[in-house]
Amino acid sequence: MRTTRLLLAIALVISFVGLSAALNHRVANDSAVFAQAEPEGKLAEVLGRGRLVCGVSGTLPAFSFLAPDSNEMTGFDADYCRALAAAIFGEVTEENLEFVPLTAAERFTALQNGQVDVLFRNTTWTFSRDTDLAGDFGPTTFYDGQGLLVRADLGVSSIEELDGASFCTQTGTTTELNITEAMESRGFDFELIPFEASADSASGYESGRCDVLTSDKSQLAAIRANSADPSAHVLLDDTLSKEPLGPMWLQGDAQWGDVVSWTVFATFQAEDFGLNSENIDDFMGGDNPEIARFVGEEGGLGSFIGLSDDFAVNVIHAVGNYGELYDRHIVPLGIAREGTLNASWKDGGLIYAPAWR
Repeated sequence: MRTTRLLLAIALVISFVGLSAALNHRVANDSAVFAQAEPEGKLAEVLGRGRLVCGVSGTLPAFSFLAPDSNEMTGFDADYCRALAAAIFGEVTEENLEFVPLTAAERFTALQNGQVDVLFRNTTWTFSRDTDLAGDFGPTTFYDGQGLLVRADLGVSSIEELDGASFCTQTGTTTELNITEAMESRGFDFELIPFEASADSASGYESGRCDVLTSDKSQLAAIRANSADPSAHVLLDDTLSKEPLGPMWLQGDAQWGDVVSWTVFATFQAEDFGLNSENIDDFMGGDNPEIARFVGEEGGLGSFIGLSDDFAVNVIHAVGNYGELYDRHIVPLGIAREGTLNASWKDGGLIYAPAWR
């Protein structure tokens, strides 16, 4: 009996050792597969073409518009296009990044037919866009909400005083639906005056074709700031909706989604670490293991998604961290970051990157 028990114990030990070895071998093989991920799908297409094609508004100050002095596409969204190009190619050049201006009505068709590789076009993440339009959304880069811009001489202070008002809106946006629901729920009479492009809706408002311009508050703040007399316009306190804005691409390409998402996360994480476009090189070769993974000196994380291990460094060199982006483009609109959802998670906001490991 003792001999039988001894043999049984030996057999169990051998089986356990064999199972452990097999599992370790499988884990090692799986790690090798991830570490040696080859570009495929959209990433392979972009690399083969040698150019990222990025869909933007092109007419929205602070987010994406042609700077009058340089005729260069500039703004918060435009810089995220640059960040993605830098992650893929190592740097941003005139040859490896193409901006395609799109109206709100055009943007989803352009994405679906392959005219653009990704949208960084103040696009709100919604249930239907995520499902019915077969889109995938990355991290929210700007938490916004729909607002109301009125002329100061109208003498109103909230939506509750807008019974009978006319509203300039943009076709193909959530704006039309939101303002319709808001007015109908109050039993108010109203008129919608739709325009194809945001610049046209702003011009319609400025020329007096409507009483109210309604859109994302960031857009309204930009229009007010760039008007001939900002004091002649009032951005009401009312917030009619949630408008989480961020990148969108077509479903079914997990690697491309990872590339876009972790490019955005790189700008979040750099700010957490205190890294920016001016000092990031000073942290190379340091003894902090978290930063070593971020800059590509340990872990080989970039190769998991078909990028160079130092892709995050290239992103920060190109555009800076999230705080730099916000200060460069959003603060001049008069939209402070402190106390908003766009603050760092460390300061009570929602700008947060998953663990970089």
